[in-house]
Amino acid sequence: MARKKSEATEPHPLVAIDMGGHSVRAMAAERTEEGLFRILGVESSNRFPCVERGVVSNQSNAGYIIGEIMKLLANRIHHPLLTKAFVSLGGRSMKIASVMSKRDQVRQKEIPQHLLDEMEQECKQKIESRNPGVAVLDLLPSHYVLDGKEQDEEPRPEQRAALIEVHYIAFVGKKELEQKVLDSFIRTPKHIEHAYVRPDALLSALATAEDLRKGCAILDMGAQTTTLSIYKGNQFLYTKVISQGGYDISRDIEQLGISLAYAERLKCQFGCAMAEQVTVTHCYRVPEASAPEGYVAVRAVDLASIIEARLDQIVLPLMSDLNQFADRIGVLYITGGGSMINGMEAYLQHKTSIPVMYGSHAPWLTHDSPDEVCAPNYASLVGTLILGAGYRDEHPMEEPEDDLLKRLKKLKNKLEEDTVDIFGGLDNDNL
Repeated sequence: MARKKSEATEPHPLVAIDMGGHSVRAMAAERTEEGLFRILGVESSNRFPCVERGVVSNQSNAGYIIGEIMKLLANRIHHPLLTKAFVSLGGRSMKIASVMSKRDQVRQKEIPQHLLDEMEQECKQKIESRNPGVAVLDLLPSHYVLDGKEQDEEPRPEQRAALIEVHYIAFVGKKELEQKVLDSFIRTPKHIEHAYVRPDALLSALATAEDLRKGCAILDMGAQTTTLSIYKGNQFLYTKVISQGGYDISRDIEQLGISLAYAERLKCQFGCAMAEQVTVTHCYRVPEASAPEGYVAVRAVDLASIIEARLDQIVLPLMSDLNQFADRIGVLYITGGGSMINGMEAYLQHKTSIPVMYGSHAPWLTHDSPDEVCAPNYASLVGTLILGAGYRDEHPMEEPEDDLLKRLKKLKNKLEEDTVDIFGGLDNDNL
């Protein structure tokens, strides 16, 4: 999918990469003046498996696929400067921890940004030095305490304080998770502009300021992992990853004697999350895997029963944990490709007293965005774009200034000067 014409105002489009268990996907976008995202193109590849249960398992395959996707994406949108990408990380090994950094300036004075940066770095080093083999994947401030007064927002430039405390929520994982992802990019001519944890990306895409104030939860059901994250204000209260997802449901259906491809189609097109909601008596004839000319008859209610049984195994432990936070949460959002089974919303509502609805990232997209990118399985990509845009605001990319580019710029300027001289300053509209 791509727009016919790219009208990006920035020389470097924003690129997000999602390394999932089913496929690796990339999305390029430009940001409008209103802060929305115009999708320039999307590419995906599942040619080689490289992610297993949320962890990069094959560096060579990951590096090749990422390079391939970036090249295809650049060709699709006709843009040569797709040199960097933002990536979201997640997986079974990810956990959260609380950590605090404190600084005494002796007397009240302004709080410089470099001091906050130093405190953040100090916390990362503290966690990693005390836990060998662990890497801090992301570090998010939950609140600040200035001279004993707590506040949620980052200190303003004009604020003054002597004693500064910053409380963080740290997303940590096995060092191999971070290193393997980084290595996969290093093996290509592309580079990570910045990395984020997937729960943070989804929060940015789905939750409103009111959701954060009241508290909310996000259930992200992917192909091989399912993640529950709970938030209140600026704090991550809880995160848990189950090493099962939509792929496991398809594998269960495959046991009926059909191919995995047909099992996936049955699940997505005719499946239902609750057997009791199936009112039709349809029976689907599916080609038998072991006999090309044979067929397997699959009743709609039996298909739903298989799906519901696996969902119970995946979801019930998470719903038990979620219900412990019921008095602090206003809504449960569901998202991810594995959540697109018919009746999923009703199934989850049956398991919890918290209001359940599909999260939508569509408000972040321009009105001309294709319908396909509004689907739940694109939420993490859009969330990564949102975080990437914020990062780009704080760390503007520099234009590559190699000799060739310098010469092209000089030529462009000379041509513009010559054009004005020839046409006497007329603009194109008057020609």
